[in-house]
Amino acid sequence: MKLPFALLLLCVLAPASARTAFQVRCEDTIGQSVSVLTSQQNGYRVDNTYSFHGLSSMKGDRTPGSYVLGLTRTESRVAVGIEGRMLSDPATGYECVAPRLEVRLTYLPIVVYVGREFAPGTCAYREILAHELRHRDIYLGFLPRAEKVVREALARRFQGKPLYAPAGQVRNLLQREINGAWLPFIKNEMVKVERLQAAIDTPQEYARLGKVCAGEVQSLIRPAKRQQTT
Repeated sequence: MKLPFALLLLCVLAPASARTAFQVRCEDTIGQSVSVLTSQQNGYRVDNTYSFHGLSSMKGDRTPGSYVLGLTRTESRVAVGIEGRMLSDPATGYECVAPRLEVRLTYLPIVVYVGREFAPGTCAYREILAHELRHRDIYLGFLPRAEKVVREALARRFQGKPLYAPAGQVRNLLQREINGAWLPFIKNEMVKVERLQAAIDTPQEYARLGKVCAGEVQSLIRPAKRQQTT
């Protein structure tokens, strides 16, 4: 990871034995920088109210002539809050802050859709649902992994040290770093889950679903296809 750090970490540039009086005040009185990172799942539900035509439209980008029998959807949310004590030093014209970053990663409730043409309890329904639950499990398993990556990156960046900048600038520079570097970094980490999801939806898997249950899937969607084209 390469981030455009705008803040000056003077405490890293000077050994402890050569700390300035201002550094001593900052490091010994305002505490360490802290990154508090939490993640939250919000469960899932199964929805059987949309037709496979409706699910196909909902998905949008798909192979021409293909249909979506089931769909799993959620959205991620990223929030970063900043607090922290600050000290100023009129003699040097610098200030320091021990930032407390509170990062929150959240998934909206996951919705697992199965086309309403497939009645609960049927073989076709069970097969389609099993496929979609694989997508659900990818989402559920990914959030702790993303949290670990972000937590380690924050720890490397701030190292528990106060941050220093010219007076009147430290909070603005920190906010600029959050907006320009950390939020894009975290959001980019969160969207990596979609590559894992795409690996499930292979042509081979779609072909398998089309043939399961002694052709039950095709027998159910074929009349609906004909109805749509007439």
